Amino acid sequence: MTSGERKEAFSAYLFILPFILSMIFIVGGPIIAALVLSFCKWDIFTPAQFVGLDNYEKIFLDDPRFWHALWNTAYYTALSVPIGMVLSIAVAILMNQKVKGITIYRTLFYLPSVIGSSVAVAVLWKWIFNSDSGLMNYLISFTTGIPISECPKWLASEVWSKPALVIVSLWGVGGGMIIYLAGLQGIPTALYEASEIDGANRWQQFWTVTMPGLSPVIFFQLIISIVNSFQVFNQIYIMTDGLGGPADSTLMMVIYIYQKAFKYYQMGYASALALILFVIILAVTWLQQKYSKWVYYEGELRK
Repeated sequence: MTSGERKEAFSAYLFILPFILSMIFIVGGPIIAALVLSFCKWDIFTPAQFVGLDNYEKIFLDDPRFWHALWNTAYYTALSVPIGMVLSIAVAILMNQKVKGITIYRTLFYLPSVIGSSVAVAVLWKWIFNSDSGLMNYLISFTTGIPISECPKWLASEVWSKPALVIVSLWGVGGGMIIYLAGLQGIPTALYEASEIDGANRWQQFWTVTMPGLSPVIFFQLIISIVNSFQVFNQIYIMTDGLGGPADSTLMMVIYIYQKAFKYYQMGYASALALILFVIILAVTWLQQKYSKWVYYEGELRK
């Protein structure tokens, strides 16, 4: 390595040093602390007591609320992620058209994902889904003629509470739209021209040109969306008053961890739950990476 290369490498490491230090002390430190506490019993007020694997044994063998929270989280992820991605791609394709004033439409679709805080948005949706005076049931009653009293109870119903949360998650599809739009505009127009010469129609172009060209963006969004859905907290905490009700029908993993840590002061138990959630997210991400052969990168040679 020449002196110039060493100087360049030193400069590079110097620039990323703040990030490395923050990862070690701000992220790595809490992870190690949570790992240690997961083997302890600690209520903040008294010294921690080492209990070995007792927390994990209780979680897997004697805690039905854990399995309920895990099921609710998986249900929410299985619905919100694919629906959100499909809607984002559909809107991105519409916003990729060359029509007059398209930038205005793009701005309007993107605004909901950046306007206001997540708390304000959650309060708004909590009012919309109010079973007695909410906007959603007024719209259902107005369009179908069904009396408001017979409309879904939404957040007060064990059946409709999770679908309501899935609908709320679609509020921010504009954020995904921007990323997919960038991916669409990165697909070479020559590929569409070549496929058109070969006689491909719009539908065939979509599956043979658009989707393969967009697959790296879809893969990125899939990973990020699943990770975020497993960690959903703000909206559900506000909309259910932190209870995950009714009857634990909206009790997600992070809500349960929060309750154990800051409501019941079972910090060791909460740390064990957090480590389990971390391992689940890590495993799901690894599986996505392992089975990502459907992703096509420009210039990549495949055997």
